[in-house]
Amino acid sequence: MSRGITSRPQTLADLPLQAALRYGNKIALHSNDRTFSFGDLERSISVCAARLSELGLGPGDRVIVYLPNTWEWIVAYHGIARLGCVSVPANTLLVSEEVQFIAEDCAAAAVIAAAARIAPLQAAQRTPRGLKYISVADVAAPQCANHDDLMRRTPFECGNAPAPGDVATIGYTSGTTGRPKGAVLTHEAIVLNTAMTATMHVRTSTDRVVTALPCSHVYGNVVMNGAFLCGYSLVLLERFDAQTALEAVEFHQATLFEGVPTMYYYLLGSDGLGRRNLRSLTRATVGGQTMPQSQMREVQSRLGCPLLELWGMTEIAGLGATHPLYGPEKLGSIGIALPLSECKITHLTDPRKAAPPGTPGELLIRGPTVMQAYYDRPDATREVLRKDGWLSTGDVAYRDADNYLYIVDRIKEMIITAGYNIYPSEVERVIADHPAVQIVAVGAIADAAKGELAHAFVVLREGTRVDEIELLAHCRSRLAAYKVPKAIHFVTDLPKTSTGKIMRRALHTLDILDTFRVIT
Repeated sequence: MSRGITSRPQTLADLPLQAALRYGNKIALHSNDRTFSFGDLERSISVCAARLSELGLGPGDRVIVYLPNTWEWIVAYHGIARLGCVSVPANTLLVSEEVQFIAEDCAAAAVIAAAARIAPLQAAQRTPRGLKYISVADVAAPQCANHDDLMRRTPFECGNAPAPGDVATIGYTSGTTGRPKGAVLTHEAIVLNTAMTATMHVRTSTDRVVTALPCSHVYGNVVMNGAFLCGYSLVLLERFDAQTALEAVEFHQATLFEGVPTMYYYLLGSDGLGRRNLRSLTRATVGGQTMPQSQMREVQSRLGCPLLELWGMTEIAGLGATHPLYGPEKLGSIGIALPLSECKITHLTDPRKAAPPGTPGELLIRGPTVMQAYYDRPDATREVLRKDGWLSTGDVAYRDADNYLYIVDRIKEMIITAGYNIYPSEVERVIADHPAVQIVAVGAIADAAKGELAHAFVVLREGTRVDEIELLAHCRSRLAAYKVPKAIHFVTDLPKTSTGKIMRRALHTLDILDTFRVIT
């Protein structure tokens, strides 16, 4: 049986049960115009686990969750955990062939998907095997708000509850360098990350949290699990839309909004921002990519609350560093390491040496939330995970005199022009400071003479214009000559992941509205 209410939850199986015992009929979730109490969710999760067991699944089986950002995702994910299976989140933006790659890579036993997705998944399967295709309607109790109906269903009696050290999830990376890899994460890692994040942000049962972050992503996953751990009400948006998000904050009197930089850029550009009553917000969080300080200040001014920057990755089950709610304001910093975790920065050229304060190096992290390994990838695991527990993140960062951390960029996205290192995020911050610019991304193109050249892709704010002379003067006044982009392309939007993170590797696919080239 699961651990009692007197002990802290140690596994994903504990979270919904203990939340139901603590908070009962308190509202846990608003999703797709439906409302669920903690008790509702616990009963549906129990029914889901029972149904999965009837379909032949058992402890250790890998089950892919290929569902949109709705209440069904949460019920399926926690039903899998209750049964002792291993969840494998797959973003709904992935095509069937990509989901089939994940299924083959982790030897999945089943895929839970919307009925309309099952036929394309079956058609994309390349090798005959016993992969079960389960419609979400078969496992998620469709009448979740009907207590009598749920009580007539058979709940799941957990004979062998998962242990904290058991594998809970295999989280696949975004695959920016080749095929995605599955990070093996334990129950303990996920629950601890949720608890440490809640501690740093002072999340409590009085909070009402609005988010469009996908539950399939580790950042959204931490936010979702935080509702069970802390007892707050979660307003889960299926997808991000600036007007819908603002309406949700006002209607639900949200105390916390969670997002990534592009979401805030669209909020700032929305004509509804000035019309909505957002005074209930006590803080907001931002992560996923760096954000220019000027726009962070504008967000704080327009929302009327602190904006807490954070950093994390799939391989550590969520966050690795963040600002404490009551810490000093240091815009542009990702804050400090979470409790129980430690970070260090090593020289880029000699990883055996620590980089002094103010000097960029590679960010490493160690602690109980670090993955066990990449699934069935021993060579890839050895490349990033050292025997002493330190995980190489691939991020260039530095620390200040107060030990606050600052992300510079990804090592693999650094642009090398004639031997000079250019960090795209540095150039992006400068261009984004121009009042006409809404969003910008900087990528590299090959050059026979200099190796690589920086190109900027710019989305202008609605109703604004800027010519090349003004934007070039803006760049040259704040950047060394070799850092000034060699071409600036104006576009209507930028390619993004499901979380809103800009995909620099896909910039070359954009339709260009206009371009001017820099004369040096």
